[in-house]
Amino acid sequence: MDHSRVPVLEALEEFRRRGDVVFGPPGHKQGRGVDPRVAEIVGLDVFRSDVLSLNGLDDRRQSQGVLGQAQELMADAVGAEQAFFSTCGSSLSVKTAMLAVAGPGEKLLLSRNAHKSVISGVIVGGVEPVWVHPKFDAERHLAHPPEPDDVRRSLQEHPDAKGMLLITPTDWGTCGDIRGVARVCHEFGVPLIVDEAWGAHLPFHSGLPAWGMDAEADLVVTSVHKMGGAIEQSSVFHLQYDRVSPEALKQREDLLGTTSASSLVYMTLDGWRRRMVEQGHDLLDAALRRAERIRLAARDLPGLRPMGQEIVDEGLAADLDPLKIVIDVRELGISGMQAAEWLRAELHVDLGGSDTCRISASITHADDDETEKKLLDALRALTEGADSIEPRPPVHLPEPSALELEQAMLPRAAFFAEVDHVPAEQAAGRIAAEMISPYPPGVPAIAPGEVITDEVLDYLRSGVEHGVLIPDAADPSVTTLRVVARH
Repeated sequence: MDHSRVPVLEALEEFRRRGDVVFGPPGHKQGRGVDPRVAEIVGLDVFRSDVLSLNGLDDRRQSQGVLGQAQELMADAVGAEQAFFSTCGSSLSVKTAMLAVAGPGEKLLLSRNAHKSVISGVIVGGVEPVWVHPKFDAERHLAHPPEPDDVRRSLQEHPDAKGMLLITPTDWGTCGDIRGVARVCHEFGVPLIVDEAWGAHLPFHSGLPAWGMDAEADLVVTSVHKMGGAIEQSSVFHLQYDRVSPEALKQREDLLGTTSASSLVYMTLDGWRRRMVEQGHDLLDAALRRAERIRLAARDLPGLRPMGQEIVDEGLAADLDPLKIVIDVRELGISGMQAAEWLRAELHVDLGGSDTCRISASITHADDDETEKKLLDALRALTEGADSIEPRPPVHLPEPSALELEQAMLPRAAFFAEVDHVPAEQAAGRIAAEMISPYPPGVPAIAPGEVITDEVLDYLRSGVEHGVLIPDAADPSVTTLRVVARH
C-alpha cells in the first residue's frame, strides 16, 4: 500500500481548499466563534482542524470512506488484518474488546494486575471474571504479567471461559509471553485479547518486545498517545484470525463509543502511521540508544537502582521495554511519590509514573539531547537533595498473597447492590461495593465483590497518610468504605 498517503489529513486539506461553510456542529465553526483569549493559548489551528467526519471530511454518499482508507493503511503498517480507530482512549477500547468476546454472565480470564478500566468493563458487561494472578516480585513490590502455565491452569479449571485478556507491557514496562499465552488460548479454542496500551511503538523496531499481532494475539488494543505520536484519547483496535467477529467488535464499539468522534484524533493517528512507516525504525533506534545511555548514567548515581535486563534474566518477566526508565529510589530514604513531587516542584520535571518504591520516565522518538540532559540533571539533583525532603509515614506494603482477595460476589452485582458506608475499622470481612485504586498506576487494590481484609486496609490507610491518591473511592481518605449492605 502507498504509505505516503494520509487520507484523513488529505480530506482536511481538501475541505479547506473548497472553503466549505458549515451550518452544523461544531458550534465554533472552525474557529470563527472561538474566544480570542482561548485561541491565544490553545492555537486557532486546533479549532480550524475540528471538522465533523460526516458532511465535512467525508459526505453521506461515501460515509466512512476516508476513515476506512486510513484504517486499512494502519492495519497494513502493523501487520494486522483489520484496524479500527477509536477516539475515546483505550479505557473505552478495552471495554469494547471485552464485550466483543464475553457477554453478561459469561466468563473471561483477566490478569488481576489490570487497570481500573478493565474492572469497569467487567462491571459494565456483567462478565464473570476469572482472575489469573500476576507474577509477584516480592523484592521490588511489583506485579509482572502472568505466564502461559498460569493461563493453562485457569482454562482447565474454567473450560467454559470465552477468552483471556492479558495486560502487557505493564505500566512499568515488563512484558508477558504473548505468543505462549496465545497458543494456550488457541489450544482451548478461545481468543486472546491484549491490552497493549503502552505498546503502540512495538511494531516498528525489532529491538523492542514482541508486538501482539506478530505474537499470534487475536485482538490488540493500543493507546497511540502513550508511546506514539497521536494526541490524547487516540486508540486503535487491531484484529486478526476469526476468533473475534469484526462485526461484533464494531457493534460493541458503536454501543459504547461517541457519535461525535474527534477528527483531530483521526488526523494524528493517520499522520503518526505515515511517519512510523517512513522513519519509525530510525527514530526508535535513536530513542533506544538514548534510553540505554540514561539507564547506564542513572545506575552510577548513588541511591538509584534502574530496572533492566535482570528482570528477564531472573525469570520474572518475558521481556522489558527498554524505553521505560524505571528507577527504585528507596535507598534515598524516600518514596517514588515524594521523588516525583520534589522533581516537579523544584525542577519542573514531570515524570511518567511513581509509586511507593519507584519512579518512571518514558523515552520516545520525541526526546532529544536537551530532554536527555534535563532528565539526568534532575536525577542527579534528586540524589543530592533527597536529604532535604521531609519524611512521611511509611506505607505498609502487604505480602503479595495478601493482595489476592476472595471474590464473594460478581463485580457487577456488588457495584449495583444496596450499600452501607462503614468506618474503615469495621470494613474487614465485608464485601466491597466499589473500586479502590491507588493512582498511579490505577490498579485496584480492592474490586467490587471482593472481601476486604485488614492487611489491604492497612496498606490503603497508610498509603493515604503517606500521600497516595485514591481518586475513585467514594471516600478518597479511606476513612469509610462503600460495602454491600447486610440484610
